[in-house]
Amino acid sequence: MSLYLLFIIAVALSLDAFGVALSIGFNEAVKKKNKILFAISFGTFQFLLTFIGAYAGFVFNTYIVTIPQIIGGTVISIVGVLMIKDGFQKKPENIFLNFKMYIILGISVSIDAAVVGFTIFNKINGNYMIMLQSIFIGITTFIVSNIGFLIAKFLRRIEIIKRYANYIGGVILVLFGIKMMFF
Repeated sequence: MSLYLLFIIAVALSLDAFGVALSIGFNEAVKKKNKILFAISFGTFQFLLTFIGAYAGFVFNTYIVTIPQIIGGTVISIVGVLMIKDGFQKKPENIFLNFKMYIILGISVSIDAAVVGFTIFNKINGNYMIMLQSIFIGITTFIVSNIGFLIAKFLRRIEIIKRYANYIGGVILVLFGIKMMFF
């Protein structure tokens, strides 16, 4: 596989993580440490699920290709609804500061990486190449997630976005969830 094609796949896989990072970044209670942990989670799970998918692809290709997208989309939509609900509360509880969210969202945005591993990378000969390509996807996702957090930081300076950040972020997550489930 050419480096150009791998880069296109890596960026495409990281776009879900970018959207979720943008939504999380709108929340002022989420600190720099939390953003770094989310980016690490997104990158790590992109790597792991691509790598695991490449090896498990020939077994699971017929049975699980559509199920993970539905589960991941549902989880992201639920997080979006919870974020909107937090916006209505006087003192939101900030669901993003819960450690479980790093794992839940990391897996949710990375399920499509497993599908790519199932369908594309399982045809690559050599453990070394599969490992390198999976690492490249993980690093790309880490970088793209951080770009999403950086953009959110600047967008948050706009007063209307700052005021309605939970609603905007929640709607974005719900839309991403729907996209994952149906498109």
